[in-house]
Amino acid sequence: MSYIRRIESVAEALEAQHAARQRFEPLSGSLALDTLDEAYAAQRALIRRWTEGARGPIAGYKIALTSKAVQELCGVDHPCAGAIFASTVHTSPATVARADFVRLGLEFELCFRLGADLPGGPRPYTAESVRDAVDTAAPAFELVEDRASDYSVLNAISLVADNCWCGGIVTGETSDGWRDLDLSANPVRLEYTTGGRTETEAATTGAALGNPLNALAWVANVLAGQGRPLAAGMWVMTGSSLRTRFAEAGDRAVYTIEGLGRVEVNVT
Repeated sequence: MSYIRRIESVAEALEAQHAARQRFEPLSGSLALDTLDEAYAAQRALIRRWTEGARGPIAGYKIALTSKAVQELCGVDHPCAGAIFASTVHTSPATVARADFVRLGLEFELCFRLGADLPGGPRPYTAESVRDAVDTAAPAFELVEDRASDYSVLNAISLVADNCWCGGIVTGETSDGWRDLDLSANPVRLEYTTGGRTETEAATTGAALGNPLNALAWVANVLAGQGRPLAAGMWVMTGSSLRTRFAEAGDRAVYTIEGLGRVEVNVT
């Protein structure tokens, strides 16, 4: 089987699995891929199918595997990237149906909205060089669709091919106040209600690769190298500051980034 046909076969199979709401399984047999380059090629083919179909245009990108522990679990030493579709972008306060997901995970992030293109150049982007490209920022949830994956057998190649499990995002009110914050250590707080009980967790925005701007620079470099650079108007999710919560109907989450604002989601 030719390389192109093999990549298209993986994308076709993943599209069908999502449509059938099948449990996520690592790629194997005739669908097995050998490298992350092949996985990103399959991801681009899957994204093309979805943009031409029900999901429509891309609204931005997410970053996955920002935790060293999860990177080690997946056999890599760096994050991974996936696309966000405009049809899956929700505004806070949002209501999300649990039944729309095989399994719904919530992650708690700072999301940037770009005001300028990041096309790539002679030098890799850094946190400082991407800073001026950001227009606004917002607290946000990523809606993770892991299709009830068994994490003990997860690998980065399969995750990347499956668009890093991005099921959408919920964005809070945007603000340019992030420029006054120390993003390496700015406090964040989660209030999570489940089963009638509310739990709280705290962390800092620095939990995402030391600074969300580091995450933005990383994804800008990766995507520019793949010929799909970040563009003005896109959202960029920069990685979760807290552990993933798997949501059920009746759950409610409020995530606050001090000095920036809050975002709220209710699961029905």
